[in-house]
Amino acid sequence: STACFYEEKDPEFWRSQARSSLQSALDRQPNTNVAKNIVFFLGDGMGITTYTAARILKGQLQNQTGEETVMTMDTFPYVGLAKTYSVDFTIPDSAATATAYLCGVKTNMNIVGVSAAGRNTVCNTQSGNEVTSILKWAKDAGKSVGIVTTTRVQHATPAAAYAHSVSRSWYSDADLPDSAKTDGCTDIASQLIKNIDIDVIIGGGRKYMTPKGTQDPEYPWDYSSRGQRTDGRDLIKEWQSSKMAGKVANYVWDKTNFDAVDPETTDYLMALFEPGDLQFEEDREPSMEPSIVETTEKAIRILRKNPNGFFLLVEGGRIDQAHHDGRAYMALHETVAFDYAIEKALELTDEKETLTVVMADHSHPLTFNGFPFRGQSILDLLPFTTLMYGNGPGHKIVNGKRPDIRNVTTGLFKNNYLNLSAAPLQSTTHSGEDVAVLARGPMAHLLQGVFEQNYVAHAMGYAACVGADLRHCQTPPASQPTTTDTNGAGTAGVSATLLGSLVSVMLTFTLLV
Repeated sequence: STACFYEEKDPEFWRSQARSSLQSALDRQPNTNVAKNIVFFLGDGMGITTYTAARILKGQLQNQTGEETVMTMDTFPYVGLAKTYSVDFTIPDSAATATAYLCGVKTNMNIVGVSAAGRNTVCNTQSGNEVTSILKWAKDAGKSVGIVTTTRVQHATPAAAYAHSVSRSWYSDADLPDSAKTDGCTDIASQLIKNIDIDVIIGGGRKYMTPKGTQDPEYPWDYSSRGQRTDGRDLIKEWQSSKMAGKVANYVWDKTNFDAVDPETTDYLMALFEPGDLQFEEDREPSMEPSIVETTEKAIRILRKNPNGFFLLVEGGRIDQAHHDGRAYMALHETVAFDYAIEKALELTDEKETLTVVMADHSHPLTFNGFPFRGQSILDLLPFTTLMYGNGPGHKIVNGKRPDIRNVTTGLFKNNYLNLSAAPLQSTTHSGEDVAVLARGPMAHLLQGVFEQNYVAHAMGYAACVGADLRHCQTPPASQPTTTDTNGAGTAGVSATLLGSLVSVMLTFTLLV
């Protein structure tokens, strides 16, 4: 089984590789530029095990053994660990975490864009407790801003970038209880087109934007795909009509029209490819729905025309949803596609001026276990699956025993195969270990070490000089203190003090004479 690893048997193979890595580390110099652009990649549910397993899968899909594969994510020079707990739970959800890393404030489960003073679904605790995101900070600083996701654009992660809601589930007005409407709360979809002038919006979620009963253009026969709004509003039309005269604002829902959008002449783009979430990468029909690589590229090409720069959030949101289903196969393929999107973003941007950050919001109880041989398929069925879940729908007991699955053939059903789980649950939960944060570009070295998840927003804001902390782009005037002594006085202040003392001594001496 080790015949194909002949060169690895030579100690010099490993020594040479290590020398190269060492020299790269020695040559690394922090980039202290101001970040003109930020591209923030969020792998929803992309815990360390998912990251590692996806690396192996990416290599195996290229007919390699997999373990030694270098993902695009692996090339980021600065790595940190973020603590993901929310104010009220040890293991968080995507709403509380998104509020942390986008708004810089930890909050309670189920809440987006509101501090922990807000209570889950209690509308009258929302007003006055709203917190703003780095997307708004960037827009206020004159940058273009965008959201790309593989989920509905009203889902928890993107919602925290623009909305304030004590319930992440209030997608349309039909989802709000009457008491919440009476108390003045509004749905997330309506906030999408109102709160911030977002330049690029790409994902799913058509049905939350249109009046109840509106036929979906792609699935007109499907009642569950029809519009859900009870207020009669067509938010897509409102979005288009709200743009200034002379601005090109394109709305598309299919691949053909998406491909026809010219980034060079487009000011605004709203692309909603599904009534709800997008298709999984493995189920996606390429002629109908673009990949996350294509949507990321379109967004960057539109946003980068702004001479002030841009902020872009790209979410691989269905990694998490596949894990909830207990389908590791789908989750890993989503992660591989996510890594290709990161590669495309790096191709389209300049590392001297663009801070690129990749991280997860939380993890899942996915374990990578047994003693599989080197190069064995990461999705193999041994006497147990190499990848297992701590809980979820894959729990199997036959005659009081765990079944022997060595002879199971998944065949055409591999996409839907449920990996074994230890505890039976309809949906796999999240898990609470720290998540990786990877960074490259201006001030990427700020994202090293172990830190609270909400720190990420502050580090990115500092790097780009957006938000409250503008020190990174403020050059102190010549008359201001530039260095500090042990008493906190700057050198300019010290010089003035010495000069004053000298003049005082000279005057005294003159009078005495």
